[in-house]
Amino acid sequence: MIKHIVMFKLSENADGKTKKENLDTALDMLKNFKELIPVIKDFKAVSNAPNAPDSNCDLALICDFENIEDLNAYQTHPEHLKFGKFITKIRESRACIDYEY
Repeated sequence: MIKHIVMFKLSENADGKTKKENLDTALDMLKNFKELIPVIKDFKAVSNAPNAPDSNCDLALICDFENIEDLNAYQTHPEHLKFGKFITKIRESRACIDYEY
């Protein structure tokens, strides 16, 4: 199995919207990811707790895949590409790790 964790720090204002508005849009885009992308075995989209430090990332995606081939298929899936296009416009930074377990 492959665990794919990606975290985003969002811009305070981007694409004409506040961080909160963009975070809400991102979470809405992600709510059906597991159903839309069949290679995903498990999926969570989580946001930073309201009282957590502002230096933390704002959004994390935690995904499980059967193997690296499924992760690679996810990377090129149209729904993932659509989300990637959106998040790239509103993020300050991105961190990612993929590990086998």
